[in-house]
Amino acid sequence: MAETTPNGRPESANIDGPTNPMVTPILTDLYQFTMAYAYWKAGKHNERAVLVFNFEFNSSSFSIKFHLYYSLMSFGVAQWFGLGTSMLEVSSLKPLASESKGFAFWVELVAPDLSSAGYLSYVVRELLHRSGGFTCAHPKGSGCGFDLYFRRNPFGGEYTIFAGLEECIKFIANFKFTEDEIDFIRSSLPSSCEDGFFEYLRRLDCSDIEIYSISEGSVVFPKVPLMRIEGPVAVVQLLETPFVNLINYASLVTTNAARHRFVAGRSKILLEFGLRRAQGPDGGISASKYCYMGGFDATSNVAAGKLFGIPLRGTHSHAFVSSFMSPDEIIEKSLKHHNGSSVCEDFVSLVQTWLDKLKWSHLLGGIFSETNQSELAAFASYALAFPGSFLALVDTYDVMRSGLPNFCAVALALNDLGYKAVGIRLDSGDLAYQSCEARKFFCAIEKEFGLPAFGKTSITASNDLNEETLDALNKQGHEVDAFGIGTHLVTCYAQAALGVVFKLVEINNQPRIKLSEDVSKVSIPCKKRCYRLYGKEGYPLVDIMTGENEPHPKVGERILCRHPFSESKRAYVVPQRVEELLKCFWPGKSDKTREDLPPLKEIRERCIEQLDQMRPDHMRRLNPTPYKVSVSAKLYDFIHFLWLNEAPVGELQ
Repeated sequence: MAETTPNGRPESANIDGPTNPMVTPILTDLYQFTMAYAYWKAGKHNERAVLVFNFEFNSSSFSIKFHLYYSLMSFGVAQWFGLGTSMLEVSSLKPLASESKGFAFWVELVAPDLSSAGYLSYVVRELLHRSGGFTCAHPKGSGCGFDLYFRRNPFGGEYTIFAGLEECIKFIANFKFTEDEIDFIRSSLPSSCEDGFFEYLRRLDCSDIEIYSISEGSVVFPKVPLMRIEGPVAVVQLLETPFVNLINYASLVTTNAARHRFVAGRSKILLEFGLRRAQGPDGGISASKYCYMGGFDATSNVAAGKLFGIPLRGTHSHAFVSSFMSPDEIIEKSLKHHNGSSVCEDFVSLVQTWLDKLKWSHLLGGIFSETNQSELAAFASYALAFPGSFLALVDTYDVMRSGLPNFCAVALALNDLGYKAVGIRLDSGDLAYQSCEARKFFCAIEKEFGLPAFGKTSITASNDLNEETLDALNKQGHEVDAFGIGTHLVTCYAQAALGVVFKLVEINNQPRIKLSEDVSKVSIPCKKRCYRLYGKEGYPLVDIMTGENEPHPKVGERILCRHPFSESKRAYVVPQRVEELLKCFWPGKSDKTREDLPPLKEIRERCIEQLDQMRPDHMRRLNPTPYKVSVSAKLYDFIHFLWLNEAPVGELQ
């Protein structure tokens, strides 16, 4: 029996619990527990279905016979195979034996005419696939499968970054109800609920669950399952809301970060400054983690730096600048030389000397006269505290007439003592113009005083930046080296949610489909395998979903790719590389090898690498080319057969 922590949770030897301690089994919707009780009450929480051998096919009469053992709690025999009687007739359904949990039958399906015979051969192939060659095969878990996916790419784009998988695995690895939680669930459900259900919850864990997932940090597209969750239906349903919650925001904000990175360009430094504007502490922590994953370089969030090892960056505020009145407030004015060889006893006076030189500089003459002395005092004080990492916010009073010359005076004084100032931050006004003027100022100082690389002093910009402002700055021309982005990034201001859904696709080996008048909401049934097909230039061409037992697409072999719902949209693809997308990240009780959860830095590198592989027209901000998501010809036929089989037929009178 697994060891438990003081709060009653299982203690995994290899996997820590979720980052947020509020992520527990009761972080779900009430209806998940009402459904779980209904499943338990009906005995459906552990259904099983078994096909056994004895198979006959008569080609002359277009009929097949097979021996079926089937649970009483499941659907009808023909429906179990996804087979209606519109094309095939169930000519005999003879019970062979009665058992405690079900019946055994001889079933004969007959094609009434030659036009249905082709479909009958398709049925034969399906039966062979689903029965494992008609050997006795008990499915592990309970034979229930759900797909977690999304329907539309966010922010008007044509790609999404998948994130949140690690938190989902941490959640199920430590899934266990505490006594307090069970008591609360009991009090929240009707008093008619039987005690046995709560005993069932007390024993419940995720040891029977299997999770197949795309690797975190991958570029993904609508309709393709990000995760497939298999196991007892009641347990899997209890995972729905937590999984959707953990994936939704994580993928959305990672995609938002990746889009900002794409617009800014690879050469710029991106800093996440969103903690104070995020939706609560958890929103702030999650945003820092997933923005780093999406390509940002650092965060101002100290807690996130500690938790995830993200580099930290930050400078002072306007309040720090305005809190000083004059240089006379600085008590300790001495600063040791960088190499320790000497000490400058009055650093403030050295700063003032340099300010006078700048004021009367041949190249800078007339740009400024008297600067704000309280700002100069603040800069000098900050430099005395952090001489090796001095970065100043220069727009508290006036960038060109005060902030910039005051910064340069302090930077030049630091240079005399062997230190190199980091740079300035602009937080208001015309960022393009100010950055260009600041660069000219730095270059003039480099030329006037013979200071190599001073002209390359870093310029950071902030002030409610988003994709649009970054794009506008690029078009105007700017000299910004780093961007600090907060509100629009972490709140995903341009789109509130990704719209992740969690749909049943198979139960007890029976494919299920969800229909809708809105075709985009029609689900793709059955357990699937998903592949990414690459072309000659190394770019991904198309993602294709196939039935679980269909042959693996092969390099150099032509494969027909079909749009799931549009008959005319189809194309042959000859892949130069094939990548299978779904991997086993939680094997349950199966003997499959579990994929390791990589560290955050590796996931970030994967994300950057995947984005670099995408064709540029899929990535552009305006009118990007849609990426193709397809199904195999066989899966296409099955989707539409099941669709027709499940949709009721109207009657006109």
